[in-house]
Amino acid sequence: MNNHEIDYKIYGDDMQFVEVELDPQETVVAEAGALMMMEDNIEMETIFGDGSGSSGSGLMSKLVGAGKRILTGESLFMTTFTNVGSGKKHVSFASPYPGKIIPMDLSEHNGKIICQKDAFLAAAKGVSVGIEFQRKLGTGFFGGEGFIMQKLEGDGMTFVHAGGTIIEKKLLPGETLRVDTGCLVAMTHDVDYNIEMVKGVKTALFGGEGLFFATLRGPGKVWIQSLPFSRLASRVFAAAPQTPGGGSRDEGSIAGGLFNILGGK
Repeated sequence: MNNHEIDYKIYGDDMQFVEVELDPQETVVAEAGALMMMEDNIEMETIFGDGSGSSGSGLMSKLVGAGKRILTGESLFMTTFTNVGSGKKHVSFASPYPGKIIPMDLSEHNGKIICQKDAFLAAAKGVSVGIEFQRKLGTGFFGGEGFIMQKLEGDGMTFVHAGGTIIEKKLLPGETLRVDTGCLVAMTHDVDYNIEMVKGVKTALFGGEGLFFATLRGPGKVWIQSLPFSRLASRVFAAAPQTPGGGSRDEGSIAGGLFNILGGK
C-alpha cells in the first residue's frame, strides 16, 4: 500500500467524532480546523497541497495542489498529524455540524471516490484530495453542489462527513436513482451523474424542491444525506429574529408572547 495504514473508532450518534490510532511514524492528514484533541508526541504540521505526499517537494507542485483546493472552496492549507513517539497515540477529529462520519477504504472502491466539496474530513497520509470536473455542463451549472466536486484517490482510509442520516445504496447496471442535488454526499467513480429538470411548471414553482434534481445511474455505490447543511442553514436563517437589534425580548416565553400581543414589539 502507498497509504499509511491507520486504525480508527467513531464515537457519538448525531455529533460524531473519529479517533484515529497512529503507530510510530504514521501520519493522518485533515482539514484545517477539524482537530478535536490529540495525545502527546503527536507532531502537527501545516502543509500546502493535497496531503498525498506524492506531488513532489518543488514550489510549483505545492502551488498546484493548493490551487486545486481553492477551486473546491477549501482552505489553502491542510494539517498533518504524525506520531513521533515510540508507542501508539491517538488523535481525534470532529464533524463541523450534526450528522454522520462515513469511513471509506478507498482500496475497496477501486481507489477513487467522488464527493461533495465540503465532505472531506480526514484521511491516511497518501490519499490525494483533488478536484473532479463534471463531464456535462448542465451538471455543473445546475448541480447545486457546483461545477467542481472533490475526488479522493489512493488505497487507504478516508473519512467524509454529511448531515442528518446517511444511507448507502448500491445501484445495479442501468438502475437510476433521482435525488435532491444537495442530498448527494458521495459516489463511486463508475456512477453516471447528471441533472434533470423537474417536469411541470407547477411542480417546479410550487413544489418547494427546486427546478432540478440529480440522476444517478448505476452500476456503483452512492451515499445520500437526509439533511444537507445548506438546507439546515436556510431554516436557521428563516427562524432567526428579524428585529433591528438581531434579537427579541423574552422570545419563546409566555411573557414574550404577551409582550408581543400588547404591541410592545
